[in-house]
Amino acid sequence: MEESSKFSDKIKAALQEFGLPRLIIAGFLLLLLILAPFVGADLPTQISNIINRFSWNGILVLAMVPMVHSGCGLNFGLPLGIISGLLGATLSIELGFRGGMSFLMAILIATPFALVLGTLYGWLLNKIKGGEMMIATYVGFSSVSLMCMMWLVLPYHSPNMVWGLSGKGLRTTISLEGYFNQALAGIAAIKIGNISIPTGTILFFALLAFAIWAFLHTKTGTAMTAVGSNPVFARAAGINVDRIRMLSVVMSTWLAAVGILVYEQGFGFIQLYMAPFYMALPAVSAILIGGATVNKASIMNVIVGTILFQGIVTMTPTVMNNMIHMDVSEIIRIIASMGMILFALTRKTEASR
Repeated sequence: MEESSKFSDKIKAALQEFGLPRLIIAGFLLLLLILAPFVGADLPTQISNIINRFSWNGILVLAMVPMVHSGCGLNFGLPLGIISGLLGATLSIELGFRGGMSFLMAILIATPFALVLGTLYGWLLNKIKGGEMMIATYVGFSSVSLMCMMWLVLPYHSPNMVWGLSGKGLRTTISLEGYFNQALAGIAAIKIGNISIPTGTILFFALLAFAIWAFLHTKTGTAMTAVGSNPVFARAAGINVDRIRMLSVVMSTWLAAVGILVYEQGFGFIQLYMAPFYMALPAVSAILIGGATVNKASIMNVIVGTILFQGIVTMTPTVMNNMIHMDVSEIIRIIASMGMILFALTRKTEASR
């Protein structure tokens, strides 16, 4: 009796640690997976879609971790890093690199843009401590709007990217066929029946996740966590708070730049102009749903949140379409994703109390 009681207490403690919101979302996702075969949806294909979407979006969600740890809050300015990645991708194609080399060059070219923009972004956030997330939102939105003009006037000449008739300005969507399409996903890909696993992309995410985890356990990483937990104590301990905060912003911006390149190689296209406008919201929502707060985030929060968010967004339209026999997938996807975002933001408010 005593052993069963201890086992029951352990289960209760584990469920409590996992959290009721995540338990409800996970239960709903499981219900959708169970319903899928009964409504005529191909379950292996849907599982593949969830795995692929996780591999595409994982690094964008991971980009939230450094800024959360340093107390800069959730990075609503993620589009700034995404723009750095888009500049890296388009310049890599412009310079004529192809195949896997174009992916490596895209990362190398995007890095200085991310470092410069991240430094300026960090300097701005240090000037307005306490209102980081509001300012970050404006920074993200305004940078996307500015780049809408820049994509038209920057001197690109590659026929694979510019508008055909005028030869000026980049297209809205650029195919990566022949460039870095599936550059990571095609490495050691595993196929089990109809389920495909992009091993290379998942391993690349795991490598960056391990690097962030290892960094947070270094002296500088511990200082970053201290700044986020109690900046006054950190300053008294001799830590340069502004420098640590700026470092976290630069790291987050660089991870976002790499993240969008990983997303593009899986998706197969570069999307410009207004495409990055709302990309911060799913990433913010995923990490909050995973159990993070505005002051604390872990690698496990990234993994759990990304799987739950992408799973719901993937499965809900498919199951609903097959149930009602109408093609309303985009409407349902918007309702599901916006509902998840709204729910996640309420979790942020609750966690900050």
